[in-house]
Amino acid sequence: MRLLITRPETDALPLAETLRARGHEAVIEPLLTIDYLDLALNLEGICGVLITSAAGIRALARLSGDRRVPVYAVGSASAATARELGYRNVHTADGDVHALADLVTNSVSPDDGILFHAAGSTLAGDLKALLEAEGFTIFRTAIYHARTATALSDTAADVIAAGGLDGVLLYSPRTARTFVRLLRDAGLEEHCRTISVYCLSRAVADAIAGLPWHAVHVAAQPTQADLLRLPGL
Repeated sequence: MRLLITRPETDALPLAETLRARGHEAVIEPLLTIDYLDLALNLEGICGVLITSAAGIRALARLSGDRRVPVYAVGSASAATARELGYRNVHTADGDVHALADLVTNSVSPDDGILFHAAGSTLAGDLKALLEAEGFTIFRTAIYHARTATALSDTAADVIAAGGLDGVLLYSPRTARTFVRLLRDAGLEEHCRTISVYCLSRAVADAIAGLPWHAVHVAAQPTQADLLRLPGL
């Protein structure tokens, strides 16, 4: 199948290799561009770092050389990125922000100290509120910004218009909403009838409702491993 990958380029490249190894043709169309922010960051007194995206741990690694701090990651992909960057004590929730909150409450005591959420400027779910309700002190600051695309590339638009796209992989509600908006802006809504959508979560699937997709598939759990187990992938 010819599949559109909408992840930021750093994450899209290894995913494209995985899909090509399975016999698919991968078209990389990043709908988010990550801008890392330069700011002073002091992790003194922090007992753990909360990571809700791979971009978050990459941004943190640029700002702090401390690789000893425990990392609590929302999913396996962000946990793997943390390990690749040299973090030694990495835990993964393999789920969403609610699963991450559960992992933290079962692993850390509020008395252990402050938890730092390495966040982007746009949040999906309020991890801070979930943990503060359990008595934790959360320091959250945006250390990166994810910009949404303003138009489909000519390559992607031409493939869709020609009926040559079999499927698209969507990882977040924000990316899903962006894809729908860009399709409508380009007048390509009717071409959705031949496109299957592979969604990381039900929230992602809800964000694409209203267009006549060929099929919509939702991962059993919000992890890339479960996404890649969907029919056809």
